[in-house]
Amino acid sequence: MSTQPVLAVIGRPNVGKSTLVNRIIGRREAVVEDVPGVTRDRVPYDAIWNGRAFTVVDTGGWDPDAKGMAERIAAQAEVAIAVADAILFVVDATIGATDIDDRVVKLLRASGKPVVLAANKVDDQKGELEAASLWNLGLGEPYPVSALHGRGSGDMLDAILEALPEAPEEDFDAPRGPRRVAIVGKPNVGKSSLLNKFAGEDRVVVDNVSGTTVDPVDELVELGGRVWTFIDTAGIRKRVKTATGHEYYASLRTSAAIERAEVAVMVIDASESISEQDLRIINTIEETGRAVVLAFNKWDLVDDERRFYLEREIERDLVQIPWAPRINVAARTGWHIDRLVRALDAALEGWETRVSTGALNSFLGRLVAEHPHPVRGGKQAKILFGTQASTAPPTFVLFTSGKLEAGYLRFIERRLREEFGFVGSPIHLQQRPRKKRERR
Repeated sequence: MSTQPVLAVIGRPNVGKSTLVNRIIGRREAVVEDVPGVTRDRVPYDAIWNGRAFTVVDTGGWDPDAKGMAERIAAQAEVAIAVADAILFVVDATIGATDIDDRVVKLLRASGKPVVLAANKVDDQKGELEAASLWNLGLGEPYPVSALHGRGSGDMLDAILEALPEAPEEDFDAPRGPRRVAIVGKPNVGKSSLLNKFAGEDRVVVDNVSGTTVDPVDELVELGGRVWTFIDTAGIRKRVKTATGHEYYASLRTSAAIERAEVAVMVIDASESISEQDLRIINTIEETGRAVVLAFNKWDLVDDERRFYLEREIERDLVQIPWAPRINVAARTGWHIDRLVRALDAALEGWETRVSTGALNSFLGRLVAEHPHPVRGGKQAKILFGTQASTAPPTFVLFTSGKLEAGYLRFIERRLREEFGFVGSPIHLQQRPRKKRERR
């Protein structure tokens, strides 16, 4: 699993966060537009400075017309604090600190996490004086930078490296802590009841009202003779943008819980139709790269007719994750919840599966010989070499002579699963087409 330290970049809309992220990672990847709130999600990027690698998370997700902007920014800051080792707080030096900035500063100071303060949009001597006034935020030295022109970014990056912990050397023989499991699902599907069954007592408030649970609760639970860390989460709401402040806050906390987990148990109410909301949460888990187990709860309410329709819904709606282990449970009575441990173990094993470079290339050689890439425009892309860049989730890089079609990549993923397993885990396939030399 990646042990790179994480830097979260936070700040009000339109202070230049994404431009600064591009400056840090040395390439133009973050969406940049002169409109507040263009960045909609927390997006991770890999960065290297002075030989040290770290992950940069660009935060966003604010609707400029939304009510309660201060609450939204504070909520996003809370999530950043939860997942980051250090925080880069970006303030527009030409405007100075606003009430919203002051509110975020309180959260940052209370968190105890190291903070680097970037005074952005400093292009001249006058700007440097404006930046100096940010000392009074109490976050230490403000680093005057121009994200647009690169001015001062070296000093800021040096300060970031000071703030970030060194990535620990991976010791594969070292005893690991309890595996981290997030219980996720839309409101009222029985997530808290499930956790209470595991814990053997009512540790979490359970009420038959949608969205009773607001904060993730970490619970150490013994299951199958081993200790696990369960992260119970507030149900992800239908649309973050249209949610009220309270619900918006809860949905952000849920996303943070998924990011903190290694495997997510996606709880689905088997007595109701699979909803768009269920599918959106599954997509979030998949995009975050976590292992997943599908738990169909309230099985005691499922009759033969509902079972027939549920099978059809699974074939139609869950076609993108046929590899996820499925268990049927009844959290209320405890029926079959002992099967969860087997499913969790299988998913975590798939998530951490590593294929040697030799075995992978011998597999790719056979695959391409049997099913070569289709010829397009008289040209045929070939796979020259492949390597597994990382596990958790399994990530493969294919070096190719040209761009492979999306359908062919899906075919490769299917065959990888047939050959090597990867039960319960998303697979990330990246391709690096060889650059053609331009003829003069």
